[in-house]
Amino acid sequence: MESTHAATARQGSAALYDVVYERDVMVPARDGTPLATDLYFPAIGGERAPGQFPVIMERTPYNKLRLGARDAGYFFARRGYIGAVQDVRGRYASGGTWYPFAGDGTGTQGEGEDGYDAVEWLAAQEWCDGAIGTIGGSYAGATQSALAALNPPHLRAMAISVGPHDYFENSMRHHGAAELRFFIYSFRMLHTNEWGDTMPPGVTDAFRDSHEHIHWWVRRLLDGPFRAGTSPLQHYPSVEQYVLDLLSRGEDDEHWARPGFGPRRYYEQHADVPTIYQGGWYDSYGTSTVTNFMEFTRRSRSPQRLIMGPWVHGAGEENYAGEVEFDVEAAQDSWDDVRLRWFDRWLKGLDSGVDSEPPVKLFLMGGGEDDGRMTTGDRLLRGGSWRAAQDWPLPETEPTPYYLHAGGGLSVAPPAARPPSGYSFDPRYPVPTTGGNISAADPLMPPGGFDQRNRADLHGWLGPDYQHTLPLAARADVLTFQTPPLEQPLEVTGSVVVELWASSSAVDTDFTAKLIDVYPPSPDWPDGFALNLGDSVVRARYREGYDQPRFLEPGQPVKLSILLYPTSNLFERGHRIRIDIASSNFPRFDVNPNTGEPLNAHTHHVVARQLIHHAPDHPSHVLLPIIPG
Repeated sequence: MESTHAATARQGSAALYDVVYERDVMVPARDGTPLATDLYFPAIGGERAPGQFPVIMERTPYNKLRLGARDAGYFFARRGYIGAVQDVRGRYASGGTWYPFAGDGTGTQGEGEDGYDAVEWLAAQEWCDGAIGTIGGSYAGATQSALAALNPPHLRAMAISVGPHDYFENSMRHHGAAELRFFIYSFRMLHTNEWGDTMPPGVTDAFRDSHEHIHWWVRRLLDGPFRAGTSPLQHYPSVEQYVLDLLSRGEDDEHWARPGFGPRRYYEQHADVPTIYQGGWYDSYGTSTVTNFMEFTRRSRSPQRLIMGPWVHGAGEENYAGEVEFDVEAAQDSWDDVRLRWFDRWLKGLDSGVDSEPPVKLFLMGGGEDDGRMTTGDRLLRGGSWRAAQDWPLPETEPTPYYLHAGGGLSVAPPAARPPSGYSFDPRYPVPTTGGNISAADPLMPPGGFDQRNRADLHGWLGPDYQHTLPLAARADVLTFQTPPLEQPLEVTGSVVVELWASSSAVDTDFTAKLIDVYPPSPDWPDGFALNLGDSVVRARYREGYDQPRFLEPGQPVKLSILLYPTSNLFERGHRIRIDIASSNFPRFDVNPNTGEPLNAHTHHVVARQLIHHAPDHPSHVLLPIIPG
């Protein structure tokens, strides 16, 4: 029979302590900047418990006093850890200047160095036993990877939720384009920080007004470049510079090499510690989550774990994503409990059972008798189930090309010799973003699964041409390629790649691709439901690398590889697999003016004639990770 101690450990350390705390303990960074840190201590009878304890730290730009960060400090302190929650440089109570994700913006002191210094300062305190774990999601996932890239000696374990692998390759910049959620994010972050006391009231009001009318600032990007000194961001120059860098720095240079922009360039020197990577199929960091797991599984001696659910950004305890709702089992029971068992094993040495669990846990979307019905919340009901696996990609994966055909067909049969399919792309009239792998962009871009059509409440700010509910596939500048209704269910689990042969009348342009599960018409959905699963973009000038742009020869076909986000989806019998090809997805990505001018410095727009080639010598296709059986 298992001992009581072992049984308790497998459930996680019991909440045996009270909690006392210290606010605004100033941890010095190596350049002397004070980093404000709240410490939560295990306590007995209102006094700090004697002895030494491991520390669990979160570094955040979102206020260390916010409910989630504060609650995590209490949660772990009650269970025999010391919780440390720190405001990053330049935010709230910490000193210094904030340049998002990179520290002070100079390249000399960033989130990596600050995090390293915080880990080692905590480890040196008399109340710490020398073992440090880190937690946090999104930005606080990036701060974990940044400090781990510099390999602090006392870092012992991490739990990274929805964090990056490379903000240049797949987040701020995205295969050459800019993700405008970070443009929106910058306005929002200035609105939410406590700088009103140090800025004139009019400036504070300007930040508030710009956030409330962010649609105007985003719509303005369709007219021309974003310029310094033309928005309230001018009152916080480091953030204004961040936005200018976001929009204009398309080459992979030293600017993007800082640890705060992701661990990809630091894989070889990165700390080798047990790490959980948690993400979602509709999260903006889905590609990064699986990439980091794969890279560190290959390189590390310590155990790595991957959890992927059907979630949007930071919503692991919910069972819906946009207009799609899953079974209640889709919601994660408690992320705190998962992290607790992880740290019990690697910081306390307890037998929490995590050693014996499979490395990969993922949720397969789809399946079940009720799949496709409308919920009481007017969402599409999706079935699904959890599965365990030993690796990612799944070992049984069969990468299978589905070829694009003239007339809109999609099949495993190679294409015949037919003329290409074409459309005209007008940068002033972009295809509107409708769900997807997005974060921090509400209300303009709610994330998740959506029926792919216009809707006035979501796209009306773009102008009168968007005040209707026609399917996006009805647009002349969207090409659709789809299978016949499936005769048998087909599982697709893994990363999806579109290999596109395309030509353009322009010297530079964009191509977008989107994977869609097409539901047939039903009583609840008379027109069917075109459910987006993953999307992406490629900017043609960077098709051969980000270090040196190469422009197109008008009319000359080139091969473009578009990596879509990973997914796990069961295409049911009667459904269709569809690929949508276009040249814009706004405001998810900035719109290419098609002129070939420097980024964020164009003087005009050009309508481009785009051709998608599907012939034996130019076999455009999507490579689907099929799971047999």
